[in-house]
Amino acid sequence: MYKEILRSIENIEIYPIISLIIFLLFFVGVFIWVVRTPHEHIKHMENLPLDDNDSNPRHP
Repeated sequence: MYKEILRSIENIEIYPIISLIIFLLFFVGVFIWVVRTPHEHIKHMENLPLDDNDSNPRHP
C-alpha cells in the first residue's frame, strides 16, 4: 500500500538526493568551523567549567 502511494508522487526520487546533500553540507560546514576555530578560543572554552571567578550570579 505504501509503495503504491510513494510511486504515485511525481519526482519523489529527488527527495533522498536533497536530504543527502543537506546532510553532507551540514557536516562539511561543521568540520570547516571546527578546523578554523582558533586554538585560544578552544582553550578558553575548555577551561570555563573550571574557572573560580564569580561571573555567574546564579551561584553564591
